[in-house]
Amino acid sequence: MYRNKHVAVVVPAYNEGGFVGEVIETVPDFVDRVYAVDDRSTDGTWDEICESADRMNASDRVDTPLADGGQGDDAFVVPIRHEQNTGVGGAIKTGYRRAYADGMDAVAVMNGDGQMDPAILDRILDPVVSGRADYAKGNRLARGTDRRGMPPVRLFGNLLLSLLTKIASGYWRMLDPQNGYTAVSRRALETLEIDELYDQYGFANDVLIRCNAAGLRVADVPMRARYGDERSHIRMSTFVPSVSRLLLSGLLWRLRTRYLVFDFHPLVALFPLALFGLASGLLGAGAVALGVGTAGDGAVARTLVLAVVGISAVLFSTGLLLDRHASDPLWVHVEEEVGPR
Repeated sequence: MYRNKHVAVVVPAYNEGGFVGEVIETVPDFVDRVYAVDDRSTDGTWDEICESADRMNASDRVDTPLADGGQGDDAFVVPIRHEQNTGVGGAIKTGYRRAYADGMDAVAVMNGDGQMDPAILDRILDPVVSGRADYAKGNRLARGTDRRGMPPVRLFGNLLLSLLTKIASGYWRMLDPQNGYTAVSRRALETLEIDELYDQYGFANDVLIRCNAAGLRVADVPMRARYGDERSHIRMSTFVPSVSRLLLSGLLWRLRTRYLVFDFHPLVALFPLALFGLASGLLGAGAVALGVGTAGDGAVARTLVLAVVGISAVLFSTGLLLDRHASDPLWVHVEEEVGPR
């Protein structure tokens, strides 16, 4: 237990042979259960998970009884293998379901690639087990010294995704949305509807969007970037379009859900008006360029187009500001120092 809470760790893994065993075997002593989920790997990942599970379950750590209401066995490491590959989000969802069924109070995620330092797991968990936040995530972009370990291309992509995810999720102080080192409360698992979460690499972004729509508190925990010999399984040719669609649809869904379904807020009208004005402005600009309907006075037409586009930009910006104001109370600031400099 950690601070009188039953905590579990989900280890999603796909072709992480040579890494996942060490992740499992270095989980801190205060963890009650590890759910190692092999997402139908094609290398030796499953065998490595089973071997590590056998070693850990034969040790003294097997004596970790389930929380009240638990439905599983008393194994410390629970190996789970998917029949089909589902994506990293699908693997995490499987672990979440098992942890919830076993009565866990908080559930962390440590990917099977070894990028997540087990020594700081307590700091990732602290905002959740203390009740300050419903969901906590690592942040490798908070300080310049923390960003130095991140490859330049990955840093640029992460900063761009941070901006887009800020808009889509409403957590404007959030950075590093792709950081998979997370912890979630039992209350949040009940609220988020696990089955509805995204299955692929946009899982982390989708969780943030849904947390905001549900009014859940989120914390960023500063941490250092940590990279070794692990391989990235992200294909940028499919990742960028799919996450872009996810963020756009997620933004529209969140605004409708939070500000129209759950409650009413005038800002929900600003975005459609801004989009309508922008579309009208673009059509007007096209008409001006082609000379359609502007034979009388092209200067007046151009002025009207610019005015419509300008008003649309003001409406959109006002909506974003109001959204930030409404979402700020859901943000939890964490100041703890993480790791040596």
